[in-house]
Amino acid sequence: MSQPAPVRAVKGMKDVLWPESYRWEVFVEIFARTVQRAGYGLVLSPLVEEVRLFQRGIGDHSEVVTKEMYELSDRDGRRLALRPEGTAPVVRVFVEHRPTVPWKVWYATPAFRYERPQAGRYREHHQVGVEVIGSDDPDLDVEVVALADSFYKELGLGHVALAVNSMGCGACRAIYVDALRAYLIDHRDELRDEHAQRLDRPLRVLDCKDPACRAVTEKAPRLIDFLDEDCKEHFERFTQGLSALGIEHHLDPRLVRGFDYYTRTTFEFAATELHSAQNAIGGGGRYDALVEQVGGPAEPGIGFAIGIERVLLACDAEGCFEVSPPGLDAFVVDLTGGAAARDICHELRQAGASVDRAFGNRSLRAGLRLAHRSGARAAIIVGADELQAGEVTLRDLRSEGSQERVPRSELARALVALAQRSGEHPRS
Repeated sequence: MSQPAPVRAVKGMKDVLWPESYRWEVFVEIFARTVQRAGYGLVLSPLVEEVRLFQRGIGDHSEVVTKEMYELSDRDGRRLALRPEGTAPVVRVFVEHRPTVPWKVWYATPAFRYERPQAGRYREHHQVGVEVIGSDDPDLDVEVVALADSFYKELGLGHVALAVNSMGCGACRAIYVDALRAYLIDHRDELRDEHAQRLDRPLRVLDCKDPACRAVTEKAPRLIDFLDEDCKEHFERFTQGLSALGIEHHLDPRLVRGFDYYTRTTFEFAATELHSAQNAIGGGGRYDALVEQVGGPAEPGIGFAIGIERVLLACDAEGCFEVSPPGLDAFVVDLTGGAAARDICHELRQAGASVDRAFGNRSLRAGLRLAHRSGARAAIIVGADELQAGEVTLRDLRSEGSQERVPRSELARALVALAQRSGEHPRS
């Protein structure tokens, strides 16, 4: 009978195995520590939401909703979607549960978009991010950007550029959109076909990376020049705050971030060591009308998302954030075929040590080979003589040939002493 073809990961999705996955653990741990210092708490929400949440938030006509979103219907016929981004679900959580404002949260989540896979960007990619709902203070915008900036520095990234812009409010943006549309109509023949034929949403052209479109928008009217007094003051206080904290930034008049919900502040971090147009490693902005669009009260909000895969690529390019998983404290090799390994592992784990063991009837040589492969500091060998005497042999795997017999009752303390002699930090 022929062997069935193996089942493989879906195109655009990737497995992450140990020890690389440990790097992800540390990544999220550092992010959590960074934002928790500023009062942000973890929020968990379902991976599946109603399609209309993203239609209201991201926009009915956005590429994410029309081309990239993974949609499905449940048994009751409801239209559902795998989350394509992190902000709208958090806003839905706020609207449904109405926590006290300002509500400051962080998340770590996969996101799904049916787009062409590329370096650091998969159809299932992963994000960490923060959201704050309940304040329009520009100092909050500064805090949010400063948290992302601090996180990149914690990872050791030194070549990160911050672009900022203002999307204005609904009133001043409407005036700008009319001016931009008129300009683009005059240059329609120079645009890509998809933009030339659809100028009902001219802000999309600003987000296009095609050289022809970028040549046109280089001389287009700038939204920053159309801001009303309130929006202008908000943006000035935001940029002044960044400067006061020593956070370098530059104005990018074409920075619109692609989602309909953004208002006023927008920002994006780029890894300059990634030599491609797709070097964005995180960004976000204000969404002062989104809570209402989702069905909640009039509460302003701001947040950002950081792509884990893309940031790790940037770290590789700079040679930083190189993380090795910690080795085990000990590895048990039981030559008696009894219950000694089971009991020793349990006792030492209860004492706070990290311990693994060989299973099956392994020879001493095979067991020690597994112990070395595990990266353990020590091997605990249980033979017939040791078992009868109530002892074990403790072998230092970092100093080949160094070993001693110790009573079972003293094993935890002996592991600590061994770690101290080798200058390592004991766990137990």
